[in-house]
Amino acid sequence: MTSSMALAPLHGGPDSGPPIRFDFSTNANPYGPPPALWNAVRHADRQRYPDPSYALLREQLASRHEVLAPQIEPASGGAEAIRRLTLAARLHGLAEVWVPQPGFGDYAASAVALGLRLRTYASTRELQPEGAALVWVCDPCNPTGESLGDDDWQAVAQAVERSGSLLAIDQAYDALRLDGASQLPTALARGAWRLQCPNKALGLTGVRAAYLIAPDSSAHSAIADAVSQLAPSWVLSAEGLALLLHWHDAATLSHLETSRERLRHDCQAMRQTLQQLGWQQRDSVTPFWLARAPAEVDTAQLLAALREQGIKLRDAASFGLPGWVRVAAQRPQGANALRSALKGFKP
Repeated sequence: MTSSMALAPLHGGPDSGPPIRFDFSTNANPYGPPPALWNAVRHADRQRYPDPSYALLREQLASRHEVLAPQIEPASGGAEAIRRLTLAARLHGLAEVWVPQPGFGDYAASAVALGLRLRTYASTRELQPEGAALVWVCDPCNPTGESLGDDDWQAVAQAVERSGSLLAIDQAYDALRLDGASQLPTALARGAWRLQCPNKALGLTGVRAAYLIAPDSSAHSAIADAVSQLAPSWVLSAEGLALLLHWHDAATLSHLETSRERLRHDCQAMRQTLQQLGWQQRDSVTPFWLARAPAEVDTAQLLAALREQGIKLRDAASFGLPGWVRVAAQRPQGANALRSALKGFKP
Protein backbone atom coordinates (compact mmCIF):
# COMPACT_ATOMS: atom_id res chain seq x y z
CA MET A 1 0.00 0.00 0.00
CA THR A 2 1.28 3.47 -0.88
CA SER A 3 0.53 6.58 1.16
CA SER A 4 1.56 10.23 1.00
CA MET A 5 -0.98 11.84 3.33
CA ALA A 6 0.13 14.08 6.17
CA LEU A 7 0.26 12.18 9.41
CA ALA A 8 0.05 13.37 13.00
CA PRO A 9 0.98 10.46 15.26
CA LEU A 10 -1.32 9.80 18.20
CA HIS A 11 -0.12 8.34 21.47
CA GLY A 12 -1.36 6.94 24.73
CA GLY A 13 -0.74 8.55 28.09
CA PRO A 14 -1.70 12.00 29.43
CA ASP A 15 -4.00 14.18 27.34
CA SER A 16 -6.01 17.37 27.77
CA GLY A 17 -8.68 15.59 29.82
CA PRO A 18 -8.99 15.14 33.58
CA PRO A 19 -6.21 13.40 35.54
CA ILE A 20 -5.76 9.74 34.66
CA ARG A 21 -6.04 7.49 37.71
CA PHE A 22 -5.47 4.21 35.90
CA ASP A 23 -3.67 4.37 32.58
CA PHE A 24 -4.08 1.30 30.38
CA SER A 25 -3.18 3.32 27.27
CA THR A 26 0.63 3.21 27.52
CA ASN A 27 2.93 0.21 27.45
CA ALA A 28 5.14 1.33 30.34
CA ASN A 29 5.98 -1.14 33.09
CA PRO A 30 3.44 -0.38 35.87
CA TYR A 31 5.92 -1.62 38.48
CA GLY A 32 8.25 1.27 37.78
CA PRO A 33 12.03 1.46 38.03
CA PRO A 34 14.33 -0.39 40.44
CA PRO A 35 15.27 1.72 43.48
CA ALA A 36 18.97 2.09 42.63
CA LEU A 37 18.31 3.25 39.08
CA TRP A 38 15.54 5.59 40.20
CA ASN A 39 17.87 7.05 42.82
CA ALA A 40 20.53 7.64 40.15
CA VAL A 41 18.02 9.41 37.90
CA ARG A 42 16.67 11.60 40.72
CA HIS A 43 20.17 12.59 41.80
CA ALA A 44 21.62 13.15 38.33
CA ASP A 45 23.92 16.18 38.20
CA ARG A 46 21.74 18.88 36.65
CA GLN A 47 24.25 21.66 37.37
CA ARG A 48 26.70 20.53 34.71
CA TYR A 49 26.52 19.50 31.08
CA PRO A 50 26.88 15.78 30.42
CA ASP A 51 29.98 14.72 28.49
CA PRO A 52 28.84 15.58 24.93
CA SER A 53 30.66 12.54 23.54
CA TYR A 54 28.94 10.18 26.00
CA ALA A 55 32.16 8.15 25.87
CA LEU A 56 31.59 6.16 29.06
CA LEU A 57 28.02 5.35 28.06
CA ARG A 58 29.06 4.23 24.59
CA GLU A 59 31.75 1.94 25.99
CA GLN A 60 29.41 0.46 28.57
CA LEU A 61 26.56 -0.23 26.15
CA ALA A 62 28.95 -1.50 23.48
CA SER A 63 30.35 -4.05 25.92
CA ARG A 64 26.85 -5.19 26.79
CA HIS A 65 25.81 -5.62 23.15
CA GLU A 66 29.21 -6.94 21.99
CA VAL A 67 29.74 -4.18 19.44
CA LEU A 68 32.21 -1.31 19.08
CA ALA A 69 31.65 1.93 20.98
CA PRO A 70 31.18 4.04 17.81
CA GLN A 71 28.21 1.82 16.91
CA ILE A 72 26.26 3.15 19.90
CA GLU A 73 24.30 6.30 19.08
CA PRO A 74 22.49 7.90 22.06
CA ALA A 75 19.11 9.51 21.37
CA SER A 76 16.58 11.52 23.34
CA GLY A 77 13.93 8.84 23.05
CA GLY A 78 12.80 6.37 20.43
CA ALA A 79 10.82 8.94 18.43
CA GLU A 80 13.88 11.18 18.07
CA ALA A 81 16.00 8.23 16.98
CA ILE A 82 13.42 7.23 14.37
CA ARG A 83 13.30 10.71 12.89
CA ARG A 84 17.08 11.09 12.87
CA LEU A 85 17.68 7.74 11.18
CA THR A 86 14.98 8.51 8.61
CA LEU A 87 16.59 11.88 7.87
CA ALA A 88 20.02 10.27 7.50
CA ALA A 89 18.57 7.73 5.07
CA ARG A 90 16.90 10.52 3.09
CA LEU A 91 20.14 12.49 2.86
CA HIS A 92 21.87 9.43 1.43
CA GLY A 93 19.42 8.92 -1.39
CA LEU A 94 16.80 6.57 -0.02
CA ALA A 95 13.40 7.71 -1.26
CA GLU A 96 11.08 5.06 0.16
CA VAL A 97 10.18 3.82 3.64
CA TRP A 98 8.36 0.59 4.50
CA VAL A 99 6.50 0.47 7.82
CA PRO A 100 4.40 -2.20 9.55
CA GLN A 101 0.64 -1.69 9.62
CA PRO A 102 -0.52 -1.58 12.33
CA GLY A 103 2.56 0.00 13.83
CA PHE A 104 4.04 2.90 15.76
CA GLY A 105 2.94 6.12 14.06
CA ASP A 106 6.31 7.88 14.10
CA TYR A 107 7.78 5.59 11.44
CA ALA A 108 5.24 6.88 8.94
CA ALA A 109 5.17 10.45 10.26
CA SER A 110 8.93 10.76 9.85
CA ALA A 111 8.79 9.50 6.28
CA VAL A 112 5.93 11.79 5.28
CA ALA A 113 7.55 14.84 6.90
CA LEU A 114 10.61 14.30 4.70
CA GLY A 115 8.64 13.74 1.51
CA LEU A 116 9.53 10.06 1.25
CA ARG A 117 7.28 7.48 -0.39
CA LEU A 118 5.47 5.59 2.33
CA ARG A 119 4.69 1.91 1.89
CA THR A 120 2.90 -0.22 4.47
CA TYR A 121 2.85 -3.96 5.01
CA ALA A 122 0.63 -6.17 7.17
CA SER A 123 2.77 -9.28 6.70
CA THR A 124 6.51 -9.64 6.16
CA ARG A 125 5.69 -11.52 2.96
CA GLU A 126 4.33 -8.24 1.58
CA LEU A 127 7.75 -6.58 1.80
CA GLN A 128 8.62 -5.90 -1.84
CA PRO A 129 10.99 -2.90 -2.14
CA GLU A 130 11.89 -2.41 -5.78
CA GLY A 131 15.04 -0.50 -4.85
CA ALA A 132 16.95 0.52 -1.76
CA ALA A 133 14.53 1.64 0.96
CA LEU A 134 14.41 2.10 4.71
CA VAL A 135 12.53 -0.90 6.13
CA TRP A 136 11.15 -0.73 9.67
CA VAL A 137 10.39 -3.89 11.63
CA CYS A 138 9.13 -3.92 15.23
CA ASP A 139 9.68 -6.99 17.42
CA PRO A 140 7.70 -7.41 19.60
CA CYS A 141 5.30 -5.29 17.61
CA ASN A 142 3.42 -2.29 18.93
CA PRO A 143 0.37 -2.32 19.14
CA THR A 144 -0.22 -6.04 18.63
CA GLY A 145 2.35 -7.50 21.01
CA GLU A 146 3.08 -10.17 18.40
CA SER A 147 6.58 -11.51 17.74
CA LEU A 148 8.15 -12.43 14.43
CA GLY A 149 8.92 -16.10 13.78
CA ASP A 150 11.63 -17.75 11.73
CA ASP A 151 9.62 -17.50 8.49
CA ASP A 152 9.05 -13.79 9.08
CA TRP A 153 12.73 -13.07 9.59
CA GLN A 154 13.60 -15.10 6.51
CA ALA A 155 11.16 -12.99 4.47
CA VAL A 156 12.66 -9.79 5.89
CA ALA A 157 16.21 -10.94 5.13
CA GLN A 158 15.32 -11.86 1.55
CA ALA A 159 13.54 -8.55 0.91
CA VAL A 160 16.40 -6.49 2.31
CA GLU A 161 19.10 -8.45 0.47
CA ARG A 162 17.22 -8.44 -2.83
CA SER A 163 16.63 -4.67 -2.80
CA GLY A 164 19.76 -3.49 -1.01
CA SER A 165 17.56 -1.85 1.62
CA LEU A 166 18.46 -0.49 5.03
CA LEU A 167 16.87 -2.52 7.82
CA ALA A 168 15.86 -0.89 11.12
CA ILE A 169 14.56 -3.11 13.94
CA ASP A 170 12.65 -1.49 16.79
CA GLN A 171 13.27 -3.60 19.91
CA ALA A 172 11.69 -1.16 22.35
CA TYR A 173 9.58 -3.85 24.01
CA ASP A 174 11.96 -6.79 24.01
CA ALA A 175 12.66 -6.34 27.74
CA LEU A 176 8.90 -6.67 28.34
CA ARG A 177 8.65 -9.94 26.44
CA LEU A 178 6.67 -12.32 28.66
CA ASP A 179 6.67 -15.41 26.48
CA GLY A 180 9.49 -17.01 24.50
CA ALA A 181 12.54 -15.29 23.08
CA SER A 182 13.31 -13.26 19.99
CA GLN A 183 13.90 -15.35 16.86
CA LEU A 184 15.97 -12.58 15.23
CA PRO A 185 18.95 -14.27 13.51
CA THR A 186 22.29 -12.98 14.74
CA ALA A 187 23.59 -12.28 11.25
CA LEU A 188 20.52 -10.22 10.36
CA ALA A 189 20.75 -8.29 13.63
CA ARG A 190 24.39 -7.47 13.01
CA GLY A 191 23.55 -6.01 9.62
CA ALA A 192 20.65 -3.87 10.85
CA TRP A 193 20.06 -0.74 12.86
CA ARG A 194 18.60 -1.73 16.24
CA LEU A 195 16.59 0.68 18.39
CA GLN A 196 16.66 0.26 22.18
CA CYS A 197 14.20 2.19 24.38
CA PRO A 198 14.69 1.14 28.02
CA ASN A 199 12.34 3.73 29.50
CA LYS A 200 9.30 1.58 28.64
CA ALA A 201 10.48 -1.46 30.59
CA LEU A 202 11.69 0.77 33.42
CA GLY A 203 8.38 2.63 33.75
CA LEU A 204 10.11 5.97 33.15
CA THR A 205 8.68 7.10 29.82
CA GLY A 206 8.99 10.74 30.90
CA VAL A 207 12.77 10.35 30.87
CA ARG A 208 13.57 10.62 27.19
CA ALA A 209 16.48 8.23 26.64
CA ALA A 210 17.18 5.62 23.97
CA TYR A 211 19.97 4.51 21.67
CA LEU A 212 20.58 3.06 18.25
CA ILE A 213 23.04 0.26 17.53
CA ALA A 214 24.57 0.74 14.10
CA PRO A 215 25.22 -2.20 11.76
CA ASP A 216 28.59 -3.95 11.88
CA SER A 217 29.22 -3.57 8.17
CA SER A 218 31.38 -0.69 6.94
CA ALA A 219 28.97 -0.44 4.01
CA HIS A 220 26.69 1.55 6.32
CA SER A 221 29.42 3.86 7.65
CA ALA A 222 28.25 6.91 5.69
CA ILE A 223 24.73 6.72 7.11
CA ALA A 224 26.14 5.96 10.56
CA ASP A 225 28.28 9.09 10.34
CA ALA A 226 25.21 11.09 9.32
CA VAL A 227 23.16 9.77 12.23
CA SER A 228 25.93 10.88 14.58
CA GLN A 229 26.40 14.28 12.94
CA LEU A 230 22.67 15.03 12.93
CA ALA A 231 22.41 14.66 16.70
CA PRO A 232 22.15 17.94 18.60
CA SER A 233 24.78 18.61 21.25
CA TRP A 234 23.92 16.98 24.58
CA VAL A 235 21.17 14.90 23.01
CA LEU A 236 20.79 13.13 26.37
CA SER A 237 19.92 15.02 29.55
CA ALA A 238 21.64 14.20 32.82
CA GLU A 239 18.61 12.12 33.79
CA GLY A 240 18.61 10.23 30.51
CA LEU A 241 22.31 9.52 30.83
CA ALA A 242 21.84 8.18 34.35
CA LEU A 243 19.03 5.90 33.19
CA LEU A 244 21.09 4.38 30.38
CA LEU A 245 24.20 3.98 32.55
CA HIS A 246 22.22 1.82 34.99
CA TRP A 247 20.09 0.06 32.35
CA HIS A 248 22.06 -3.20 32.54
CA ASP A 249 22.99 -3.24 36.22
CA ALA A 250 22.39 -6.54 38.01
CA ALA A 251 19.78 -4.90 40.24
CA THR A 252 17.95 -3.54 37.20
CA LEU A 253 17.90 -6.90 35.44
CA SER A 254 16.63 -8.60 38.60
CA HIS A 255 13.88 -6.00 38.97
CA LEU A 256 12.81 -6.53 35.36
CA GLU A 257 12.60 -10.28 35.85
CA THR A 258 10.39 -9.76 38.90
CA SER A 259 8.25 -7.30 36.95
CA ARG A 260 7.77 -9.76 34.11
CA GLU A 261 6.66 -12.47 36.53
CA ARG A 262 4.10 -10.13 38.10
CA LEU A 263 2.92 -8.98 34.69
CA ARG A 264 2.30 -12.55 33.59
CA HIS A 265 -0.18 -12.92 36.43
CA ASP A 266 -1.70 -9.49 35.74
CA CYS A 267 -2.20 -10.33 32.06
CA GLN A 268 -3.82 -13.64 32.86
CA ALA A 269 -6.27 -11.99 35.25
CA MET A 270 -7.10 -9.16 32.85
CA ARG A 271 -7.58 -11.50 29.91
CA GLN A 272 -9.90 -13.65 31.99
CA THR A 273 -11.96 -10.59 32.93
CA LEU A 274 -12.31 -9.45 29.32
CA GLN A 275 -13.18 -12.96 28.19
CA GLN A 276 -15.94 -13.18 30.78
CA LEU A 277 -17.33 -9.88 29.48
CA GLY A 278 -17.42 -11.18 25.91
CA TRP A 279 -14.42 -9.33 24.52
CA GLN A 280 -12.42 -10.59 21.55
CA GLN A 281 -8.67 -10.69 22.23
CA ARG A 282 -5.56 -11.30 20.15
CA ASP A 283 -2.51 -13.27 21.23
CA SER A 284 0.53 -11.36 22.45
CA VAL A 285 3.95 -12.02 23.99
CA THR A 286 3.92 -8.68 25.82
CA PRO A 287 1.88 -7.12 28.66
CA PHE A 288 -0.14 -5.22 26.04
CA TRP A 289 -2.49 -6.62 23.42
CA LEU A 290 -5.41 -5.80 21.15
CA ALA A 291 -8.96 -6.34 22.35
CA ARG A 292 -12.44 -5.61 21.04
CA ALA A 293 -15.65 -5.09 22.99
CA PRO A 294 -18.82 -7.05 22.11
CA ALA A 295 -20.59 -5.90 18.94
CA GLU A 296 -23.37 -4.13 20.84
CA VAL A 297 -20.87 -1.81 22.56
CA ASP A 298 -19.95 1.47 20.88
CA THR A 299 -16.19 1.70 21.38
CA ALA A 300 -15.99 5.49 21.24
CA GLN A 301 -18.80 5.82 23.77
CA LEU A 302 -17.15 3.28 26.06
CA LEU A 303 -13.74 4.98 25.91
CA ALA A 304 -15.32 8.36 26.67
CA ALA A 305 -17.22 6.94 29.65
CA LEU A 306 -14.09 5.32 31.02
CA ARG A 307 -12.09 8.51 30.52
CA GLU A 308 -14.62 10.44 32.63
CA GLN A 309 -13.86 7.98 35.43
CA GLY A 310 -10.11 8.54 35.14
CA ILE A 311 -9.50 5.31 33.23
CA LYS A 312 -7.85 5.42 29.82
CA LEU A 313 -7.53 2.73 27.15
CA ARG A 314 -5.75 3.25 23.83
CA ASP A 315 -8.12 3.63 20.90
CA ALA A 316 -6.61 1.52 18.10
CA ALA A 317 -8.46 3.39 15.33
CA SER A 318 -5.32 5.44 14.67
CA PHE A 319 -3.52 2.15 13.99
CA GLY A 320 -6.08 1.40 11.29
CA LEU A 321 -8.09 -0.85 13.61
CA PRO A 322 -11.45 0.84 14.29
CA GLY A 323 -13.41 -0.81 17.07
CA TRP A 324 -10.29 -2.22 18.69
CA VAL A 325 -8.38 -0.96 21.71
CA ARG A 326 -4.91 -1.65 23.00
CA VAL A 327 -4.95 -2.81 26.60
CA ALA A 328 -1.89 -2.82 28.84
CA ALA A 329 -1.73 -4.81 32.04
CA GLN A 330 -1.77 -2.79 35.25
CA ARG A 331 -1.39 -3.50 38.95
CA PRO A 332 -4.35 -5.25 40.62
CA GLN A 333 -5.86 -1.99 41.90
CA GLY A 334 -6.11 -0.59 38.39
CA ALA A 335 -7.37 -3.88 36.99
CA ASN A 336 -10.12 -3.98 39.61
CA ALA A 337 -11.16 -0.41 38.76
CA LEU A 338 -11.37 -1.25 35.06
CA ARG A 339 -13.33 -4.42 35.76
CA SER A 340 -15.89 -2.50 37.82
CA ALA A 341 -16.16 0.25 35.21
CA LEU A 342 -16.70 -2.21 32.36
CA LYS A 343 -19.33 -4.14 34.28
CA GLY A 344 -21.13 -0.92 35.15
CA PHE A 345 -21.07 0.51 31.62
CA LYS A 346 -24.51 1.04 30.09
CA PRO A 347 -24.56 1.67 26.31
